[in-house]
Amino acid sequence: MWRPLLESFFELLAPLRCAACERESEGALFCEGCALSLEYAEEDAPALFLYSGPIRDAVHELKYRGRSDLGPRLGVPMAEKVLRSGISIDRVMPIPLHPSRQRARGYNQAALLAAKIASLLGVPLDRRSLVRTRVTPPQAELDREERLQNLHSAFEIRAKEGELDGAKILLVDDVMTTGATLDAAAEVLFEAGVRRVDAFVLALAEA
Repeated sequence: MWRPLLESFFELLAPLRCAACERESEGALFCEGCALSLEYAEEDAPALFLYSGPIRDAVHELKYRGRSDLGPRLGVPMAEKVLRSGISIDRVMPIPLHPSRQRARGYNQAALLAAKIASLLGVPLDRRSLVRTRVTPPQAELDREERLQNLHSAFEIRAKEGELDGAKILLVDDVMTTGATLDAAAEVLFEAGVRRVDAFVLALAEA
C-alpha cells in the first residue's frame, strides 16, 4: 500500500528526467536533443507522434522499465490534441491488459495515459466496462490477419445492461500498428450499445 505513495513522493523530490534518454530535462517531457528528433503524426491522425526515435524509447521506458511516471506526463500533450480535434466524448476507456499481464507489469500503461486525458478533458475515466478475458501473444509478432484472429473474443463488456447505450467513447492505447486491437475492442463496445468510438494513441507504428 505504501510503496506507490513513497515512489510518488520521491519522484517529486527527484529532478524530472527525459522520457526517452533519462537525462535531466529541467521539467520538460523531453530533453532538448530528443525534442528536436520527435516526429509528429499528421494533425488529423488518431495519434500524437510517429513511433520512432525518442517516442519509441519513451514507450519502452514506460512499458518495460517501470517508468510509470511517464504515463501522466505523456497524457498531457495527448489530451491537448484531443481537445483541438473538437470531438464529443462521454467517457475515456483504456485498452485493458489481461489481469495476469498487468500484475506482472504492475500497471496498465494505456490506463495511465487515459487517466490524464480524462482528467484534462473533464470526463469520466472508465476502467471497468471493458475487460480483457484472454492472454494473447504480442501483436508485434503477427501480421494483420493473425492479429485479428489473435484478438478474437479477447475483450468482453462488464457494464450493466444499457449502461453504455448511446455513449461516445474515447478509446486510448499507447501504440497503434494495424489498428486490430482497437478495432476488436470497438466491436464489442458497439455490440453493447455504444454510439461512437474514437480511438487515440500516443504513437503510430508502421505495419
